[in-house]
Amino acid sequence: MQEKRKKIIIALRKANTSIEKILSRIEDGESECFPVIQQTLSVIGLLRSANMLMLENHMQQTMDHSKFSSKKMSDLQNEIIKIIKASQGK
Repeated sequence: MQEKRKKIIIALRKANTSIEKILSRIEDGESECFPVIQQTLSVIGLLRSANMLMLENHMQQTMDHSKFSSKKMSDLQNEIIKIIKASQGK
């Protein structure tokens, strides 16, 4: 759990730093649009990654204590994660 938490924090900090850079470029009147678009897409990727890690973490915390067997629960978690990844185009 701690490893996922660290990865989530790192992804969110990177996204925050990138957003600050994007805002700065736009506020400074940056005329080149392509680099800004690239940075924006990078932020979207970082946020999707952090979102997926948070979802996995939440599912493990809440579903592990249910009445399902651990094998059944693991299969369920993997199925849900697969569906979400597919919906994100991963």
